[in-house]
Amino acid sequence: MEQLLQQLVNGITVGSVYALVALGYTMVYGILRLINFAHGEMFMLGSYFALTLIVSTRVGVLQLVPNVLLGLLLVFLFSMGLVSTVGVVVERVAYRPLRRSTRLAPIVSALGASLFIQNAVMLTYGTQYQVFPEGLLPTTVWRVFGVEVTLMRVIVLAISLGLMAALYAFVQKTPLGTAIRATALDHDAARLMGIDVDRIILTVFLIGPALGAAGGIMVGLYYRQINFTMGWTYGLKAFTAAIMGGIGNIPGAMVGGLLLGILETLGAGYISTGWKDAFAFVILIAILILRPTGLLGERVAEKT
Repeated sequence: MEQLLQQLVNGITVGSVYALVALGYTMVYGILRLINFAHGEMFMLGSYFALTLIVSTRVGVLQLVPNVLLGLLLVFLFSMGLVSTVGVVVERVAYRPLRRSTRLAPIVSALGASLFIQNAVMLTYGTQYQVFPEGLLPTTVWRVFGVEVTLMRVIVLAISLGLMAALYAFVQKTPLGTAIRATALDHDAARLMGIDVDRIILTVFLIGPALGAAGGIMVGLYYRQINFTMGWTYGLKAFTAAIMGGIGNIPGAMVGGLLLGILETLGAGYISTGWKDAFAFVILIAILILRPTGLLGERVAEKT
């Protein structure tokens, strides 16, 4: 029982990161019916921008930032803002000119943008793993019913769930969120109601990369090692989570991410760490066979 609870805690922690990244995929697909393959690189950029800011401002080392927690908060905000800017640039350069072309052209453009960003980071930082500084946060460990819970796991889970709750409230309770939901239903009808569809798309490309960047920062702080290829790995997992929950469905992306994380850790704990990825994808295939629209159903725009 203790091992099961430990794997569930680990799975929820990892799954919350998958869910954050999956939200970017599902929001873009829900609005544009576009698989944004460059979204995984937004996750990777978030971790690299955070590392650069932490090292350059000496957070936790020389205390140029007076408080470590304040410094990390500023790192989160600045990194998310920078990645959002990159997301908007990618939308303007790689996607907007192809919006009325065939559905294949934007996908090829997305792959090109992903490779461009990945290689730019590789040439800038090198091919070796980059390591976050030690001692940024205390290595506090609690044992609850025999389950090991670290401070970093609590932080990752709290930030992830907080961001997901904030996004859900934003989409459901604000006028701009209502406009996003309307655009996701039908572009032409939204325009007839006076909604600026281009502005909505811009908003989605601000929010999605910011959430992906937050996930990348937390992975960097949690595992301390990052690499320029990590965006592809986590992006693929997050895309799987989005499909599992129902592409275009925001609650579905959250559920899919958490479920994928739990399935992965259970597979690693009870079968083999080498089979954890295969185990998760087998479950995905089974879900798609039984329910092709995902667990909570697809929600995508009728007009593009």
